[in-house]
Amino acid sequence: MNRGNEAGGGKAENRGQTTVSPPPLSPRNRGLSPVSTDRHYLTPLFEPGSVAIVGASEKSGKVGTVLLSNMLAAGYRGELFAVNPKYASVRGVPCSASIGKLPKRVDLAVIATPAQTVPDVIDQCGRAGVRAAVVITAGFSEAGPEGAKLERALLDNARRHGLRLVGPNCLGILRPELGLNATFARGTAIPGSLGLISQSGAVCAAMLDWAAPNKIGFSSVVSLGGSIDIDFGEIIDYLANDAKTEHILLYIEGIRDARRFLSSLRAAARVKPVIVMKTGRHPAGSRAAVSHTGAIVGTDDVFDAAVRRAGVVRVSSIGQLVAAAQALASRVRPHGDRLAVITNGGGPGVIAADRAADLGLSLAQLSPATIEALRQVLPAHWSHGNPIDLIGDAGSERYRAAVAACLADEGVDGVLTILTPQAMTDAEEIARAVAQTARGASKPLIGCWMGESSVSGGRKVLQEASIPVFRTPDPAVEMFVHLAAFYRNQRSLLQTPGPLADHAAPDLQGARTVVESVRAERRRVLSETESKALLAAFHIPIAPTVLAHSANEAMLLAQQIGFAVAMKIDSPDITHKSDVGGVRLNLASADAVLLAYREMLDEIGRKQPQARLNGVTVEPMIARRNARELMVGVIRDSVFGPAIVFGAGGTAVEVHRDRAVALPPLNGFLAAEMIGTTRVARLLGAFRNMPPADMRSLESVLLRVSEMVCELPEIEELDINPLIVDDKGAVAVDARVVVREPPPMRARYAHMAIHPYPTELITSWTLADGSSVGLRPIRPEDAEMEQEFVKNLSDNSRYFRFMNSVRELTPAMLARFTQIDYDREMAFVAVREEGGREIEIGVARYVANPDAQTCEFAIVVAEAWHGKGLGRRMLERLIEVARSRGLKAMVGHVLAVNQSMLALCGKLGFEVSDHPDDGTLKRVTLILDSRRSIA
Repeated sequence: MNRGNEAGGGKAENRGQTTVSPPPLSPRNRGLSPVSTDRHYLTPLFEPGSVAIVGASEKSGKVGTVLLSNMLAAGYRGELFAVNPKYASVRGVPCSASIGKLPKRVDLAVIATPAQTVPDVIDQCGRAGVRAAVVITAGFSEAGPEGAKLERALLDNARRHGLRLVGPNCLGILRPELGLNATFARGTAIPGSLGLISQSGAVCAAMLDWAAPNKIGFSSVVSLGGSIDIDFGEIIDYLANDAKTEHILLYIEGIRDARRFLSSLRAAARVKPVIVMKTGRHPAGSRAAVSHTGAIVGTDDVFDAAVRRAGVVRVSSIGQLVAAAQALASRVRPHGDRLAVITNGGGPGVIAADRAADLGLSLAQLSPATIEALRQVLPAHWSHGNPIDLIGDAGSERYRAAVAACLADEGVDGVLTILTPQAMTDAEEIARAVAQTARGASKPLIGCWMGESSVSGGRKVLQEASIPVFRTPDPAVEMFVHLAAFYRNQRSLLQTPGPLADHAAPDLQGARTVVESVRAERRRVLSETESKALLAAFHIPIAPTVLAHSANEAMLLAQQIGFAVAMKIDSPDITHKSDVGGVRLNLASADAVLLAYREMLDEIGRKQPQARLNGVTVEPMIARRNARELMVGVIRDSVFGPAIVFGAGGTAVEVHRDRAVALPPLNGFLAAEMIGTTRVARLLGAFRNMPPADMRSLESVLLRVSEMVCELPEIEELDINPLIVDDKGAVAVDARVVVREPPPMRARYAHMAIHPYPTELITSWTLADGSSVGLRPIRPEDAEMEQEFVKNLSDNSRYFRFMNSVRELTPAMLARFTQIDYDREMAFVAVREEGGREIEIGVARYVANPDAQTCEFAIVVAEAWHGKGLGRRMLERLIEVARSRGLKAMVGHVLAVNQSMLALCGKLGFEVSDHPDDGTLKRVTLILDSRRSIA
């Protein structure tokens, strides 16, 4: 029985309009099918067959005038209409009094009428069947309460008709290859591979003005403006799957939907380089923080952590964004961060090396073979190292030999070639030699021709060869560092940790009881004993702490614990205990404890008389000879949710400000990477007479904290400070936790920006013939197993799955299939243990459509497992998970000749119908009503 070998993909109804899913996200069409049967739902915006300019004019200085002029100048290849009751035609373009009186329905309306008219214009557009609109007009929420009211009416009208909006208050949109320039920018863009999305119209305009003379082309330029409807996430999704877009640039001022943004960003970064610039790195104000962690970590730290985890690169200036655009347009793709510097002057080489060191970049160590190759062609007094100083009289042959040697060196990931104008220097000839040598190279080469008049010809040669070229070494090095970060961040993107560490399960019920008891008392701040109880529930080693309400009780507890002890004030109103005299250490006798108790209360009475006091905590004095004081914490960002912080601890934590920030969930790789980026990491190895710290224990604490924030959405802030770590392990000496009332959540991990690996979905089955099969969500490390599975499929199964004769998945296909976003898609692999390793015998997947209501599915089973019921069990499991995620319908496309799959779909309740566009296909649709059970 040939069961379960078809591809998924399909359409869904949304607000009365037909919404189509993005073909590359469709399982059947993710780069695999030669022909897509469905259009992306944003196609009317990016590939409109017809456009109406609402507010078109012939008056000089009017936005409508510029919009129409730009569309005409760009040579728009669709049908163009104007809308303005004052004209019968505008510059030869037929003009109608209203959108409803156009001679035909248009795909896209570009609106440049006064703000008070726009809601009604949108309503007219919806009634006329317009699918998308770009609202250029300003004067909405940015203008005050009246504008905000107009904005709500505008959005309500758009949603009622299922019409999608870009804007308001935006520059517009460009698709140069289509001749679509629906902007009021000066000039136009040339076709190319860069996709630019910006919240600032001014930045778009500046980038366009720079790009044309530098021969940098764009696939798309989108100015989001107010982004009240379509935001970054949806545009990124489109460009990630757009064949015309090879690289994506983002200019960001703020994020609305963190989960959608990160989900789209991670999906895009798996297949294309993404460069991000975000403003607001140094906000004027900071939020009130109850913890040390909250005081040293700002929103920009969390944004940095988010984009690193997404596998993208962040730049900090327009200049760097421009440089990145230039580099990407020349297809610079470093596979590491080892840079070789070639120069004809020692000074510029040192400048480049210094800047590299400032940015944490180590210059490449040249191989002995490279040193020998250079020795054969360079003067005896060359530098014999990196930077490679060719000496001031270097000509084109020295440059040619040095560039060739570096590009051939496996220890070099990129080459920076510097030229300074000297009396014997022919800048153009050397540039030609460098360009010829670099042609076809798999490694990036960057030029730096220093000077102006005598080297401008050489710079032009390099530019024409699509080699990024700069005037000084610093920006050249910065560009390589930012692009090399793409390689580094890709390793973070591959990590898919689950919510729980691979150790003893935490006492979740006990932890929740602690939190619920605090919330029941309408408190937010846990006491030290409660905070440590929470840590202990997650198996984080703690210094046992007891609370004393009197001096005598403190003395008796100290005697039971054993001297020496530490005593600390316990108050929900005191964050920094040491600052108010609320800590006493090394108390070695009963008398010392009695005296310390009284002194602490007296001092706090003077310094903070309004503080509420629960008493004094007593705990054993943790005195370890080789101890390092560290800090682990959690903050909750208003956009990205919980973030984990690690750094140097102790009382001076806010002075040192040595910290690394990461988004949960973590695994061992991410925890180790987090530790390694701090200055305090250098103190964790062996030095002087101290043995190295127990790194496994430290990483375990970070993983356990990651567990806490995954499972306890109530956590607002957390401090473990100090966390004492030495060669014997780690122990939390002090802890403070702040909780909140969590909002209603649609799913278990809705409070997190990154969905953990869904370990709760791992299961196993015993089939009717007694075979045992494991079923689990796919992971990035399954790429090799997935490749082998596809290779071993029969031609028939491959055709049913991919609708072509593909025999091997490309790296991009493998990335798309195995590096999935568990929040919006799911892929289950059925595996068997053979010879100590897993063998894939089947895979089933669904991908949620952008409407977040429907999904498309695909399933394939190895031939040897046909007829055993595996296909049915996998599809039932897929349906169960899609239903639990709140999806309303599951859609698939099945070849009409695949009768066994159509029969299975019928048994499971799918409605089978003819495909509207392709007679070789059948459409199968299952309504995922939570009340229905699978037949």
